Formats: sequence, C-alpha cells, structure tokens
Amino acid sequence: MTAPGAGRDVSSAPATTSVARRRRAAVLIFPAWGGGMSGNPARGARRALGRLVEAVLASRGEANAVFDILAVLQSEDQEEVQEAVRACSRLFGALLARGELFVGQLPSEEMVMAGSQGATRKYKVWMRHRYHSCCNSLGELLAHPSFQVKELALSTLMKFVQLEGEHPLEKPKWEGNYLFPRQLFKLVVEGLLSSEEDRSLLLSQFREYLEHDDIRYHTMQAAADTVARVTDGRPEVHLIFWNNAFTLLSSVSLPRQEGDLSSFYVKHVELSDKWKVVHLKEHRKAFQLMWLGFLKHQLPLRICKKVLVIIHDAILPYLAQPSLMIDFLTRAYDIGGAISLLALNGLFILIHKHNLEYPDFYRKLYGLLDPSVFHVKYRARFFHLADLFLSSSHLPAYLVAAFAKRLARLALTAPPEALLMVLPFICNLLRRHPACRVLMHRPRGPELDADPYDPGEEDPAQSRALESSLWELQALQRHYHPEVSKAASVINQALSVPEVSIAPLLELTAFEIFEQDLKKGPESVPLEFIPAQGLLGRQDDLCAQHFTLS
Repeated sequence: MTAPGAGRDVSSAPATTSVARRRRAAVLIFPAWGGGMSGNPARGARRALGRLVEAVLASRGEANAVFDILAVLQSEDQEEVQEAVRACSRLFGALLARGELFVGQLPSEEMVMAGSQGATRKYKVWMRHRYHSCCNSLGELLAHPSFQVKELALSTLMKFVQLEGEHPLEKPKWEGNYLFPRQLFKLVVEGLLSSEEDRSLLLSQFREYLEHDDIRYHTMQAAADTVARVTDGRPEVHLIFWNNAFTLLSSVSLPRQEGDLSSFYVKHVELSDKWKVVHLKEHRKAFQLMWLGFLKHQLPLRICKKVLVIIHDAILPYLAQPSLMIDFLTRAYDIGGAISLLALNGLFILIHKHNLEYPDFYRKLYGLLDPSVFHVKYRARFFHLADLFLSSSHLPAYLVAAFAKRLARLALTAPPEALLMVLPFICNLLRRHPACRVLMHRPRGPELDADPYDPGEEDPAQSRALESSLWELQALQRHYHPEVSKAASVINQALSVPEVSIAPLLELTAFEIFEQDLKKGPESVPLEFIPAQGLLGRQDDLCAQHFTLS
C-alpha cells in the first residue's frame, strides 16, 4: 500500500521483526546519524531519532521509519535505549491523540494488507500493530539491567495507559460504556510481578499511581489474574514472585468512605453511576478477591509472617466479608511458633467484631505458652492480645488458673524484663477472677515433686491447676533483681481492686532496665566504720601525718 502524500510502500514492510534483525537495524542506522555520534552518542541518538519521529508524524509515507525507532529499543547501550523510549513515547503519544491508530477488534496484519481496504485503514491497522510491538518491547525493558531504563519504560507505559484510556482503541458496546486499556495495563502488572528478579524498587515507583482510584481498581484485578496464571499447575513458585506479589498487594490501600473515590488517572468528561469503578463496594470486592486468591496458596513462611503483621489493620477492615479470612488465619494459627502469635491479631478481630466461633481456641492459646514466648520479636503483641482474651469475667476458673499457673512456672526461667511484665499480668488475672485466689492462699502448698499441676498437659481443663498453688511467685521473691523481687512480693498483701496496667511494661527491654538502674545512683547507708577519704586517708590518720604526695 502507498501512504497518501508520499511514495514509500508501507505494505511492503514486514509484519514482525526478530530481535536479531532489530539489533542489526539499530547498528545500520547509526552511521546516518552524523558526526554527533563521535562526540556525544546520546545526543546524536536523540537528534537522529527526533528526525525519524518528525518524519513519521509529518508524512505517512515515512511510516517504515518506525522500524528503525523500534530497533533501537534492542540496543545494548543504555543511553540509546532511553532515547528510543522517549522517541516512542512522543511518536505513539501523538498518534493516539490524533486518532491515527485503528479502533476496534484488531484484524490480522497479513489479511488487511492483502485485502482491498483503503489506504487509510491499512495504515491505521499497520501502525496499530507497530504500537503493540512497541508496548511489548517496553514491557521487556521492565527487566532491563539499568533501573533508569526500567523507570522510563514504566512511566512511558503508564502514559500510554492514560492516553489509550482517553482515546480508546476499542469501540464501546453501548453508549456510556466504561472503557479502560485492560490488556495494556495487564502487561504492566505482569512486568512488575516478575518470577526472576526482585522488583521492589520499581514497585515503589509504581506506588504513586495507586493513589488514583481507577489504577488501584484495575491493579487489584490484574494482580489477581497474574497470581492465578503464575500459580496454575505449578507445584512450586519461586520466592521472588511471592515477594513481588506481596509488595504490590500490600501497597493497595482503599479509602474508607464512598465519597473519597474522586481521583482518576484516565480523565473522563463525566463519571457514570453505572460504572463499577466509581463504587467503593466494588473496590472492596476486588480487594477481597485479590487477597483471597493470594492467600489460598501455600505461601513461604516469611511471606506468611509479613501478611499476618499487617492483616489486622491493612486487610481485614477493607474486606467485603472479613469472615472469609478464617481459613487462612486458622491454618496459620495451627502452624505454631511466631506464626501462631501473629495470627492471634486477626483471630481477635474476627472473634470480637464478627462473632466467629473458634473451637478449642483457648486450648491452642494455652499451648503457645512456652519458654520461647519471652524471647520472640512479637512478645508485646502476644501478651497484649492474651490480656484481652483473658479479660472476660465469664471464663471458667479452671481455665484462668491454668494460664496463671503456666505463666508462673515459665517465670522461673524468664529474663527480668519479661518478669516485670508477667508478674503484674498474673496478679491481674487473680484480681479479675476471685475464685482463682485460692492459688495464693495456700501457704503450705505442695513441694515441686508433689505439685499436682501437670505442665505437660495440653488441655488446661486437665492440668489440675486449681489444686496447686503459685509457689513460683514466692520463689521469685528471692530473685537477684530487686524490682522483680518487689513485684513478686505483691501477693503477700491483699490485692488492690484496680488492675495494674501492663501496657508500659510490654515493650520493656533489658537495656531500659539497665539504664534505669544507672540513673538511680548509689544510696547512702549507715556504716560501722569511717570511710577512707583520699589516697592516704583522713588528715588525722597516721599515714597522712608522716607521708605526703609530691
């Protein structure tokens, strides 16, 4: 076909170009760029590509020059690739704005070129295929070794998303139909969710686009589709993919009110109430499908921990049906260790706010109490939640007694910073449940070898804690640290009615205890001798009378 107004035959251009051919083409057009190449290759590339862009935009007969521009995208020189990306951005941005790309279901290039359609239709179809080639090349550049190239390719693709949204390349099915370049945007999301390279830095750049409501909505949909595609039929997925997926998913934050949906990346003359993208309810559904599709897989433990750390404040409040998270949370709670501690936060929200019934919950909570609980990273969060779970006055006495006894037994080997928190915790349990005070009113309690309490029993109902006593607290009254000894001596007097807040003690560390001891300074105590003053003693001492320092 011959483009109107010029003599170059566009129809003779090949439909596709291999990578090797594009690399050769990039080399072949460089000599034509003139002397600027020897002095400053980047400047020479910019000028040559600028002339090619101007030629294509000025005359359809110069359309074959697009191949020369696309070829430079495969160059091994970083600066030349960046100049080629900028040239593509300028070229196809102008073509989209001018409406010179085919609109509708894109037909096969060979079929159109061989047909009898007019020159304008052939040109638009041919240029639309070149636009697709450009987008695919930009998607490949998201894996370029240079971050500057990645960042530029991402911004260019997002520019095309915006322009294609404002000048759609598909025909609306009905008047007022919402159109968004889903396929192009899906290409972007798939490039971000790589299985071969950590894209956290590039994802941090993409986060600024998530402030727009339409980008956030379609990101959730595209991310869910990509996770499903990558994991489909694959027994094991690389950890890098899970890291990238979590980084993207955790960056999505929904507004809390319907009226907050007002920022759109693709500008529209008027927003229609029929569009799903303008309703917060639809955003919540997409958010829920995205997270459920991610969490249904067997995630690596480190990813599972990251999810559990944010689930209570960044995921559950925004779900359309938070109760659907019960499967993931119970599965995590059954793992044990730090994973179980972290799962408590989400379970607490479901139990208290969504009336979740969890069988054997307190039995599993009781099983989490072991010596390592005082040394884990999430100790403060665990005891805060345990305090909330044991705050109800309707709990049976045997259950509260089992927790108090287990904590007292563990306190025998706990560090001082943990003891200063655990001892008030135990006393608060006794304040809330007077029926358990029998544990500290047995002055002649059993010895260690005759203690009826069974520390190896997993069921608190069978531990026989109510038959025992808190002799461990009496032993801790002889602790080497005076503050611990003082805290353990509280049981020697009648417990005060108001509870002692353990919130300031949850984050207490050994360093803070050491600093507190240093600030106290030495206390003056009465002595049975006169303390020495100076190296030779007091002035009236015999040594000071006969010797001097000089």
